[in-house]
Amino acid sequence: MGKSKKKKSHLPLRMNILFFVIFLLFASLILQLGVVQILYGEDAQEEINRTENTTIHTPVPRGKMYDRFGRVLVDNEPLYSITYTPPKGVQPMDRLELAEDLADYISMGDKKELEKIVRERDLKEYYYLLHEKEVNERVTPEEAENLSNGKVYQLMLDRITEEEIKTIPFEKYQVIAIKKELDQASALAPHIIKNEDITIEEYATVAEHLNQLPGINVTSDWNRKYPFEGTLRNYIGSITTAEQGIPKANQDYYLSLDYSRNDRVGKSGLEEEYESVLRGTKEKIRYETDKKHNIVNSEVVRQGSRGDDLVLSIDIELQKRVDEIVARRLKEEIARQPYKNRFLEDAMVVMMDPNTGEVLAVSGMHYNRDRESDEPLVEDHSYKVLQAQHLPGSTVKGATVLMALHEGVMKPGETIYDRTLKLKGSQDKSSWRTLGPVNDITALQKSSNVYMFLAAIRMGGDTYIPNDPLGFRSGTYEKFLYYYNQFGLGVPTGIDMPYEAVGYIGEDPIPGTQLDLMIGQYNSYTTMQLAQYVSTIANDGYRVKPHLVKEIRKPSNEPGELGPVSQNINTTVLNRIDMEQKYIDRVQLGFQYAFQRPGGTAYGYFDDVDYSPAGKTGTAENAVYLEDSNGKPYKIDTENLTMVGYAPHNDPEVAFSVVVPHVGKGAGSGINKYITKDILDAYFELKKERSKEGVKNLNEKLDVEDDDKKEEE
Repeated sequence: MGKSKKKKSHLPLRMNILFFVIFLLFASLILQLGVVQILYGEDAQEEINRTENTTIHTPVPRGKMYDRFGRVLVDNEPLYSITYTPPKGVQPMDRLELAEDLADYISMGDKKELEKIVRERDLKEYYYLLHEKEVNERVTPEEAENLSNGKVYQLMLDRITEEEIKTIPFEKYQVIAIKKELDQASALAPHIIKNEDITIEEYATVAEHLNQLPGINVTSDWNRKYPFEGTLRNYIGSITTAEQGIPKANQDYYLSLDYSRNDRVGKSGLEEEYESVLRGTKEKIRYETDKKHNIVNSEVVRQGSRGDDLVLSIDIELQKRVDEIVARRLKEEIARQPYKNRFLEDAMVVMMDPNTGEVLAVSGMHYNRDRESDEPLVEDHSYKVLQAQHLPGSTVKGATVLMALHEGVMKPGETIYDRTLKLKGSQDKSSWRTLGPVNDITALQKSSNVYMFLAAIRMGGDTYIPNDPLGFRSGTYEKFLYYYNQFGLGVPTGIDMPYEAVGYIGEDPIPGTQLDLMIGQYNSYTTMQLAQYVSTIANDGYRVKPHLVKEIRKPSNEPGELGPVSQNINTTVLNRIDMEQKYIDRVQLGFQYAFQRPGGTAYGYFDDVDYSPAGKTGTAENAVYLEDSNGKPYKIDTENLTMVGYAPHNDPEVAFSVVVPHVGKGAGSGINKYITKDILDAYFELKKERSKEGVKNLNEKLDVEDDDKKEEE
């Protein structure tokens, strides 16, 4: 038998080929790793270790406001606050789960409040998160093809039915309300979830469970507090809520100044005007996050500090007395003649230092005829001092006499005979009664209309001839406006408030109507404009800008004390009137006679006072136009009763204007004069009271701490 042949195996060859291929693959991989390690190792490690820096600005409390003697008008009241600071990359479902957890510890309101907070869109967004896959399928790929992600999402929400959102139980409204706040938070920036009506139990419970509530924190917040309640609120103004945030109309402007969308900002009054001062300096924190958005480091780049404080020129004690006087006199006048005074609703007052422009008190009271049972009969409408314009009547005659003397159409001491003027094509023109011979001084003392009419006729280039028409040269009306503007009549006063009216200035009228302008019966002005006007006469011709803020001060580290002065608001002279001092002296004397000489229109009210006032009364016809049941128009005659002045006449320290529109004609009222006497009495009584405490005048600071101790005693 021969030897059998061994069967040849092909396995080793196939294995060798496989091993060789594996070898090549490993060699290639090692080569690639070598290239990465040697050539790109540093870049790869940097990518692994890459972090991102984000800077966050944390809000601080606003500055406070004080009156001229250091009494707090606006304070910051500390509040409990629950905030949410989301990390980067947080997802909607994460916020929903957090809202579910937080709802176990806090309440966002009762049923009525939740129904206001939670809107239909909020319910749909909540439903979407719970049924995301199902709702997504309601929009086909073809429908979504040419739409942005936002529009696709909106289309999905639109296809959630009313029946579906009705399946959400009401107890989930708390969760939805919390989630709504969580959604408004920006990455790494604290957002207030709740800071009003937080109970001690809520605050403590949340604090105990912070480790279970990622991003939630308990801290302190603030709210504006007004120790003097509603006094001066129209001028202090208000701020937005955290929910309102920065105004959408100016959003880009505020964001460029490092505001967050939910920052509270001034929206009216001094809060708005001095926003840049009151807002303070936000704390600036830089966060470092890794690729997974975890915070790996934080650094305070800039310490925050609350806003600077405003010291107002207002004397709050005088302000309160003036408010009480105006309200009381308004109610008394309406009660005295309820039918004739049925259109009387407002009375307005300004008191200011004529030399510096510092506003000492500003009051406007409104008689609320249509009030509800819980509303006050008289309420604060002091904003009308700046925004409501009224015919001023004879108060403007000081400016009229000055322009006539300056133009040379009337000579100092020149006498004219006050009688009725008859003009063709115009109604007869006369004073309130025939006054006989008057000159520049007595025309102001007795309030002669005829003197002003004749002055205007001469300035217009004409001569009065009975029963002849008037013909004024071109540009006469513009000249009249030019002179009135020098006193602040018909132009902005420049007061430090966001808005003021400039009065109503009519079109170029016929000559007869231009005569009415000379006695305050054509153009209208605000109460503040009249105060600036009379201050210009009081201080020898300098028109000064009225202002409500006296100083800006840095925050104090000591409770109850004012900080160092950051800025003094100095007197701003807007212009000096064209008239010579000798002419101003004549008008000042006429104003003095009106208050202090028999025959003066205010003499009977001020003949027994010792503070030597001067000024001018005013009455302007101001009809109310109505329609009867058949639509036929008719009018009711009413009057604006006004008054301007200053005291003492030889060294003025306080100027004033009073405007009471729509007093019943023939009601026999002297409300403008009663208010004037009361407010001047109040000013000088306060001055005397303070002089006993070592305060010589209202520009000196009271010892507020001693006052507080006396009140406690």
